[in-house]
Amino acid sequence: MGWTLHGDGSAPAPGRSVRPDERLSWPLTIGLGIQHVVAMFGATFVFPTVMGLDANLAVMMSGLATVVFLLIVKGKIPSYLGTSAAFVGSVAAIRAAGGSTPTVLGAIVVSGLVMAAFGILVHTVGARLIHRLFPPAVSGAVVLLIGFNLAPVVSGTYWPQDQWVAFATMSVVVAATALLRGFWARIAIVLGLLFGFALSWCLDRLSGPIHAPDAAGHLSEHFRVDLSGVMNAPWFGLPHMQAPDFRTSAVLMALPALVALIAENTGHVKAVAEMTHTDLDSSLGRAIAADGLTTALSAAVGGAPTTTFAENIGVMAATRVYSTAAYWVAAAVAVLFGLCPKFGALVAATPGGVLGGITVVLYGMIGLLGAKIWIANRVDFNDPVNLVSVATGTVMGIGGTSLQLSGTFTINGIALGTLVTLITYHLLRTRTSRRVPLPPSHHDRPARDRPEAGQATALAPAAPLPPSPASR
Repeated sequence: MGWTLHGDGSAPAPGRSVRPDERLSWPLTIGLGIQHVVAMFGATFVFPTVMGLDANLAVMMSGLATVVFLLIVKGKIPSYLGTSAAFVGSVAAIRAAGGSTPTVLGAIVVSGLVMAAFGILVHTVGARLIHRLFPPAVSGAVVLLIGFNLAPVVSGTYWPQDQWVAFATMSVVVAATALLRGFWARIAIVLGLLFGFALSWCLDRLSGPIHAPDAAGHLSEHFRVDLSGVMNAPWFGLPHMQAPDFRTSAVLMALPALVALIAENTGHVKAVAEMTHTDLDSSLGRAIAADGLTTALSAAVGGAPTTTFAENIGVMAATRVYSTAAYWVAAAVAVLFGLCPKFGALVAATPGGVLGGITVVLYGMIGLLGAKIWIANRVDFNDPVNLVSVATGTVMGIGGTSLQLSGTFTINGIALGTLVTLITYHLLRTRTSRRVPLPPSHHDRPARDRPEAGQATALAPAAPLPPSPASR
């Protein structure tokens, strides 16, 4: 926390940047901290809402988690820890199996502790452990099935509550993400949320209540926007906390999310290292352990799981200010938001149709991040080990296939898909490691690349793609 003043404290000169151990003047630092809060805000309260957790508590715990993270990494990795989307699929599966909110929290607590232990192991052994245990073929498949496993949640829970508001909200989020630039593109989720809220309120005034299912699937006639809870909520107070309940079956459903979390943290550290021109490999284990610990601490009191946020990387890249002082300010602002129950009641009043429009984009983007991992790392699906392990595990995970291991214990969904992918890949890779891989089939190549009689068959190796940081 002993920051030195960068220059005269004003914005960095062209070509210059503010290092993590530096800061600008305090007014500018406070402004940057608030900007970090705005960047992370949409996802940080949307994901707890779709997981059925207290959004107020999630925002407050995100601020406290950021403080813990900065202390553990000794201020070397500027980062904000918002709500993780990696557990959304696991939480949906746990609730579908009859699990309550305490059961969900218990599964997240154990997962966080396992991740913290893995981070300590990485810190001891080195970052190569991650690359060997979770190669791109496996990590991409797990991230993909986490996102696409959520498609039934959109179509069965949120979308039917108000299909036209959902469609309009989805359109705004898509347009804002693709057509806007800079700061406005990074808050596309918030823009979609505000639009959906306003549209729902206008429809209530113009056409009256809607006859549609609620979140529980019960048909009724009701207004889309109900702000009675906001009016009755106090301005200041502690958010609702609750204790976790630990169930082995729920824990096994949640553990696969750790693959995505580890990929997120690894990508975040690499992105920050590239931007700050600093070697942070020695801090990777600390970052993973810190994220695991804060996830466990947050869920232990009823909050949401945490992760490093790509939105805040975007803010750093745009401003060239990597000062951790701005993140301390952001953490303080988030804690203050969490102590306002009226804000939590407003989040809880979000119409189901609005959540349907937002989640259809978010869940799809989560899934496609898996494909992005494959592309960035040039995963070769001509290799049968990659092909069959990913194909089998992905279909089993997305399709909801289950294996009953005993009279009371069943493994299914994301947990089963992850285990099948991981075990199949490593078993097959071990058996085929001494075999020479076959070249691509003649029919796998475009016509222009197929060798004709008398031509040389050797092709120049393609240049590797630059590393792409994992996003939330």
